[in-house]
Amino acid sequence: MVDYSTLPQNKILCVDMKSFYASCSAVMRGLDPLNCYLAVAGNLERQGSVVLAASPRLKKEFRIKTGSRLFEIPNDPRIQVVEPSMATYLRISTEISRVFNRYVPKEAIHTYSVDESFIKVDGAIHIWGDATTIAEKIKDDIEREFQLPCTAGIGPNMLMAKLCLDLEAKKARSGIAEWTFADVPEKLWNVSPLSEMWGIGRRIEKTLNGMGIFTVGQLARFDLEKLEKKFGIMGNQLYYHAWGIDLSNLGAPIIEGQISFGKSQVLLRDYKEKEEVEHVILEMCEEVARRARTHRKAGRTVSLGIGYSQEEFGGGFHRSKTIYRPTNVTMELYKVCLDLFHEYYNGHTVRNISITLGNIVDDSELQLDLFDMGAGKRRELGYVVDRVRERFGSGALLRAISYTAAGTAKQRATLVGGHKM
Repeated sequence: MVDYSTLPQNKILCVDMKSFYASCSAVMRGLDPLNCYLAVAGNLERQGSVVLAASPRLKKEFRIKTGSRLFEIPNDPRIQVVEPSMATYLRISTEISRVFNRYVPKEAIHTYSVDESFIKVDGAIHIWGDATTIAEKIKDDIEREFQLPCTAGIGPNMLMAKLCLDLEAKKARSGIAEWTFADVPEKLWNVSPLSEMWGIGRRIEKTLNGMGIFTVGQLARFDLEKLEKKFGIMGNQLYYHAWGIDLSNLGAPIIEGQISFGKSQVLLRDYKEKEEVEHVILEMCEEVARRARTHRKAGRTVSLGIGYSQEEFGGGFHRSKTIYRPTNVTMELYKVCLDLFHEYYNGHTVRNISITLGNIVDDSELQLDLFDMGAGKRRELGYVVDRVRERFGSGALLRAISYTAAGTAKQRATLVGGHKM
């Protein structure tokens, strides 16, 4: 048994904007977000385009959800399909954060994603009322000022607030629910399949099922040493998360130690030529390196994921390589990715690519290599290019490969968040 009396007992809200992209697009068109039939799709000219968001009624009655394809949407006159307006969504998200700031200081707000935030309200309870009252006030403000629906889960830590949101608040008539540690056995342990719990994906669920674990309660009562032996530090996290325990500070990742920089891309078409795939890998390495430099970070572990086309029954590979010297230089990342690509690629048609730089250290920790006197200049050149792009736009400086038929950076430079503004 876990002694919850020794753990922090905070009041944290996890506020989620309901079908945010679809709701924003509905309001922009004078529609009721909760009663209209509207989908936001990445590109209306491609039938295979991904649905980025669907209104609640479209989800319920037509089973269209995020991740569905454009061709799956029925030809029904009630349904509107629109392209995203990412710049508008981001602006509205910023304005909603200002609503939170009316009730708590900025340091008590953690923007988890464009449509989801954590808010620590402990210090505001004596001013505005209990956590549920504050959640109701925030919900009313957002609905009155933006005509957008939202839900809120309340818990003693970030994990419990998120679990309460996903497993109860989103289904509640009021859109608000609160969990305490006393609710863990009744409300959390009965959760099955395991993938319904935040933080457990299909792959981990399958492994846990193979160990005879099918509910969160079974996970909580499983031998901790065996979980750690099987999953490493993640086994420890899985065990304590099953008890509702999370010691993360507000603003930190919910799962500690997972800091990395990455980029993934579903290609607009199947790439059949090896050279074309290499062109996109170089573009993506440049983006990953830029993200690391933006935070003055570098990394030692480079991961490359390649997903094959569904026309060839899917599949692919995901491999990593750790290098001796941390880097945030584009061409150094590219060389490692090419090594992995050449070693594991089997010639199949490629449809998606992902690249991650992990094992992160501060850029200030980089050491000069006496056998590579040009390393410092290559590193500084990356920062110079970043400054040019920051001032004149991401499309101001592009590699020649971006102007070939395989390149995607030129087109993506016109997007916000990977989609049209």
